[in-house]
Amino acid sequence: MAASEPQVTTNVDTAEVPSAEWGWSGEAPRFFRALGWLSVLVLLFFTHGNHEGKVEDLWLVGIAALIVVMLVRDIIVRRKPR
Repeated sequence: MAASEPQVTTNVDTAEVPSAEWGWSGEAPRFFRALGWLSVLVLLFFTHGNHEGKVEDLWLVGIAALIVVMLVRDIIVRRKPR
């Protein structure tokens, strides 16, 4: 009895996405969202430091706010029916 070929369950072309050949070709949205929130916390934690100027704080808070806006937008878009 000859071994049968494994069943392909994705429409991903392995020439474009080589990792699809060994079974992973997707994204990890929960991981990336958690990483986004962790980045916000780290950026806000960096505001406590030995720097005396407030320019650094403005950049850190501004970038953290931008990430929060993107994460909240993602939450809203995912809740809308398609």
